Amino acid sequence: MLEAIKKILKNRDVFRWVIIGLASFVALVLVFGAGVKVGTLKAGYSYRWAENYHKNFAGPRGGFMGGDWKKIPRGEFIEAHGAFGEIIELKSSTDSTSLPQASSGQESFVIKGRGDVEKIIVTTADTIIKNGMETVNNGLKVGDRVVIIGSPNSEGQIEAKLIRIFSEDGIKLPMRPRFRSFF
Repeated sequence: MLEAIKKILKNRDVFRWVIIGLASFVALVLVFGAGVKVGTLKAGYSYRWAENYHKNFAGPRGGFMGGDWKKIPRGEFIEAHGAFGEIIELKSSTDSTSLPQASSGQESFVIKGRGDVEKIIVTTADTIIKNGMETVNNGLKVGDRVVIIGSPNSEGQIEAKLIRIFSEDGIKLPMRPRFRSFF
């Protein structure tokens, strides 16, 4: 048996291909595992958003699914780590009619995003708000178009880390080069 192992080790090409094959298999398993993890996080956020819909938006008592969670709607998952849309309502933690808050000292607002889906965005003192290249403290108002990057919480809200405000006239970006085909 030792001679067989020595014979295999002498033939380094076979040994190298076995190592490459094992490394490729491990990489494939890791990529698959990462995809499963991301899918689980997105599904979890969509589930929590649907479960808390009636609390966040005063929807039906049975929740978004009408109490029958087995009838899962078709379509894409809701974006959990960010949003893009127009601010339709601002609330502060001092308002008596405030939207549900994750903890004291936080402010929230509602945006209408893609597909007219409304999302609650929660801001804290650590949230960075940018208008163009400037960092602003209190620059949000109803009607602003914003992009939010953050993380989901257990109540189906997005806790904002970065908010970028787009001006009404838009950012003047250089035009894309147009390539001509010579064929």
